[in-house]
Amino acid sequence: MKKKIYLGFLFISVIGVSYGQDSAETSENDNLKSESSFKTDIDLVEPPNWWVGFKDQTLQLLVKHQDIGNFIPQINHPDITIEKVSRGDNSNNYLFIDLRIAEGTSAGQFNILFENDKAQDLVHTYQLKSRATSSKDYIGFNSSDAIYLITPDRFANANTLNDIPITVKGEQDLLEKTIDRTDDYARHGGDIEGITTHLDYISSLGFTAIWPQPLLTNNMKSGSYHGYAVTDLYQIDPRFGTLDDYQKLSQKAQNKGIKLIMDQVANHCGLEHWWMKDLPFTDWVNLQANYEKHIANWNNDVTINSNHRRTTNQDRYTSKYDSDANSQGWFVSTMPDLNQRNPFMATYIIQNSIWWIETAQLNGIRQDTYPYPDKDFMSDWAGAIMTEYPNFSIVGEEWSYNPLLIGYWQKGANNKDGYDSNLKSTMDFAMQAKVVEALNEDESWDTGLVKIYEGLANDFHYASPKDMMVFPDNHDMSRIFTQLKGDVINTKMALATYAMIPRILQLYYGTEILMNDFEKPGDHGLIRTDYPGGWQDDSVNAFTGEGLSSEQKDMQSFVKKLLNYRKGSKAIHEGKAIHFAPSNGVYVLFRVKEDETVVLILNKNDTPTSVDLKRFAEIGLNGKSLQNMMTGDNLQWNDSIKLNKKGVVILTTKI
Repeated sequence: MKKKIYLGFLFISVIGVSYGQDSAETSENDNLKSESSFKTDIDLVEPPNWWVGFKDQTLQLLVKHQDIGNFIPQINHPDITIEKVSRGDNSNNYLFIDLRIAEGTSAGQFNILFENDKAQDLVHTYQLKSRATSSKDYIGFNSSDAIYLITPDRFANANTLNDIPITVKGEQDLLEKTIDRTDDYARHGGDIEGITTHLDYISSLGFTAIWPQPLLTNNMKSGSYHGYAVTDLYQIDPRFGTLDDYQKLSQKAQNKGIKLIMDQVANHCGLEHWWMKDLPFTDWVNLQANYEKHIANWNNDVTINSNHRRTTNQDRYTSKYDSDANSQGWFVSTMPDLNQRNPFMATYIIQNSIWWIETAQLNGIRQDTYPYPDKDFMSDWAGAIMTEYPNFSIVGEEWSYNPLLIGYWQKGANNKDGYDSNLKSTMDFAMQAKVVEALNEDESWDTGLVKIYEGLANDFHYASPKDMMVFPDNHDMSRIFTQLKGDVINTKMALATYAMIPRILQLYYGTEILMNDFEKPGDHGLIRTDYPGGWQDDSVNAFTGEGLSSEQKDMQSFVKKLLNYRKGSKAIHEGKAIHFAPSNGVYVLFRVKEDETVVLILNKNDTPTSVDLKRFAEIGLNGKSLQNMMTGDNLQWNDSIKLNKKGVVILTTKI
């Protein structure tokens, strides 16, 4: 980790003055106080609280208050010292206070006194909490997990009272106040409680982790349901519920053996974020001068957008112009691009991630648009988290179909430029696409199932294939059933393949009931369709099966059997993978660990075909009994096996 960013205030000269405190000045009344003594005269202090017992004993507070730049902060406590105070260069309404919390400091509250030359004293009581869990006990997701990705606004509405809240934090009007389920881009009312209420359903399907899309406040004028235009990085959107609701979701999920992954966005925020109305530095967001020049008539025409040339992160020939255009250009006019090269922004983002890990007892983070922020910062960000939480997990989104680019972002990659991302997991868009191609294409020497065979052959490039995340679809692409042209058998083959290869598995909500976007393929609003049964007046209820078609029920049963078997299979989690080149429309993959062997057979033949098993002699299954994981039927592994119809067969020696 590059300390110059994480602890930028120690190394980078900024506008401000340092203030140290002599422990001899400590008064007993100013020591850590009880919770009942909380007082504040300050508009905003972030992080809103912190914890004792971290490896890193530093903390940077962002203080926002009218003319706070004219004040000098003081702390009278022997274990908490102010190392530096910095003012913004674009606004006098900010102070950044760098604290050091001594090892062994007790949890509790202490006062920060702000004084100016007019004797106008302000006080803010700050709380340090005891940590509920030790760093090593934050256990992340891994190849044993199957993750259920959820769009919260579209999953289930358990609390109709929070559908149209009037204010944020009791004072700021929400800009989008309506619920309209007929509009694919409006809010529909799904909430955190809707996820919590259906944890039993999620668990029954065999999922071991959930990844809700961002739940933080998106106080935007429209289209804010998806969560990726955050306007307050420390607040749960009141239309999804409260912080208490989120913490209850975490606790109840963990009680059922389900891990919680938080979707975070380090690259950008929403245009209505409170700091966009009073930016602390001239470089708080990228291309800030352009924004401030056109702020009165801000729109898409004056926005300087990213060129989306993500290859500039790896390209040894890239120009600075192209590289800057990728990382500094805005996604869209409503999403300001955060400048992680500003050391205060960098520290803010890192501390925010840690705050949520501790507050919600997270098991992992999914980081949006990984190749777009400053890549040195992203290494520092991931490094700071993994240093503090060595068993935690982070997955980064690199939407590329080139394994060379995907592998670059994984920790341990042998990158020629020496870059180490500190990132345990990346999203495997390449393998996702290869499976779809394999099943949609006709069989020939270089088309069809060979795409899976050659796709897995690319694993030689990855530092740790089993720590990558594969998926049939997600919230940004057509549903897998749509991608596979409405072919149920091919969809089953795809899901089984994703579940069996050496990867972490993620499925999007509704995949288990063949949700699709045939009417408008690729349309985000349609892809993120309401889950049937999540609203009281729904005529179809997928949670109970009421109103589902026979095909939907069959797929739901298939997913349930597949994932529940996968949950207990060490061979799938950790076993060696051995596969054989496809022959006569049949592809066979083995996963082997100790006395357990699992066999995946993909058969694209519409008529009965016989498979010569002598070809697989090296696996050592001859004469052994295996069970069909789906049907429960047993068979002897001898000279051949007859496949009567197109589809997938999964066999196991664990009977």
